[in-house]
Formats: sequence, structure tokens, C-alpha cells
Amino acid sequence: MDLVVARGLSRVIGSPSTGVRILDDVSLRIPRLSLFAINGPSGSGKSTLLNLLTGIDRPTSGEVIFNGRSIVARSENALARWRGAHVGIVFQFFHLISTLTALENVVLALELGRGGGLPRSRWRHRARECLALVGMDSYGRRLPSELSGGEQQRVAIARALANDPPLIVADEPTGNLDSKTAASVFDVLDGLTAFGKTVVYVTHNRELAERSSASVDLLDGRIVARREPRGRAEVAR
Repeated sequence: MDLVVARGLSRVIGSPSTGVRILDDVSLRIPRLSLFAINGPSGSGKSTLLNLLTGIDRPTSGEVIFNGRSIVARSENALARWRGAHVGIVFQFFHLISTLTALENVVLALELGRGGGLPRSRWRHRARECLALVGMDSYGRRLPSELSGGEQQRVAIARALANDPPLIVADEPTGNLDSKTAASVFDVLDGLTAFGKTVVYVTHNRELAERSSASVDLLDGRIVARREPRGRAEVAR
């Protein structure tokens, strides 16, 4: 069963008839436990599509279905609560709180997400588990300024895992890293499917896109190529 299904997504800035069309009739399926790439050049609509899939933005038309239920008609507050429980987000520029240690940054995510169902007494333990999962268990007391770019991104991934969401989304997660560090960070994301996560990442790096289990290529807001897992229908309907 698919975790996320998008049907006929369009996003227009301004009037639907005369505005700027950022996305145009995009349909796709994201299987559970897959490593799914959204690939394309700058300005192709990749980040807009990711925002629509996670309810950060709303489509002008079309539908997003998560785990069998549409999210499009939900209120902003309901969407925020839904994201807190179901989506972990990794950004290109880390966005760690500079005055908090690595461990405290992960604990903060638990505070904002109400602990993912865990009692407060377990939050620091859970944060340590997440840091260990990304190979950062010995760096918990360090501030972001004491970490390399790759280490900061690993902490950001741990933060995204804190509330145990089924979906991890990453917007150009290696775009701010050198090639060697980028490869090691991508290995961490790749490994998350073994821990029950579905990972969707945006990239303009063809090599990284080809490491996915499934992918779509965007150009000017439309899907121009797709690679489905074996046995899947080519077009989402």
C-alpha cells in the first residue's frame, strides 16, 4: 500500500487563469518504506511539490492522500498537528538552534511534538536513541558551532526522527555539503527505510536521484520522467 498519493496537483500563484503556474497536473504514488526522489533543476517546482505533499502549502487543485485519507481540506491547525505526528522535515541549511546542544535540539523537537506519545521522563532517552541512530551519540553535548556541516545535518536528521514519524522529507539535504560528506549523509537517509521510515528527498543531483527506489523528474512544473518500483503501474491514477 502507498503511504502518499498525489492526484492532479497544480499550484498557481495569482489568478488560476492568468497567474504563474508552479506545478501543473502532477500525480504520483510513494510506496511505504521507499526511498523516493524528486529530481529536477532549480525552478522546476520540486520544493513546491514537497510542500504540497506535507500540507505546508495548499494546491490550487488536486488531492493529497496520506495513509488512505485526504489532507487537503484540513484546517491549518489540524495540518500542523498532523505534521507534528506524521512528518519529520530535514532542511538544506540544518536550522539547528545555535544556543542548544545537539541533544537539546532533538529534545526540543519532542517538546514541540508533544513527545511523540512518550512521557516527558523518556524524552532525553529518546533523543539519545535518535542521535545514536545517525552516528552522533557521542556528540550530544556539543553546540552546532562545534560540529561540521555533515555532523549538523546528522543532528537535523535525528531531530526529524524524534517523534517517530512514518514519513521523513528532505529538501536538498546534501546541497550545502561537499561530495564526500554528502555521500555519508545520504547513506544515513538511505538507511532509515530499514527502521520503518518512508523517505522523500528533493535533489538536483542525478547521481543521488538514481540511488532512490523510485523517482520523478520535474521540469517547468510537470513530471517529464518517472521511475517506479518493479511491478508498479507507470502512472498514478
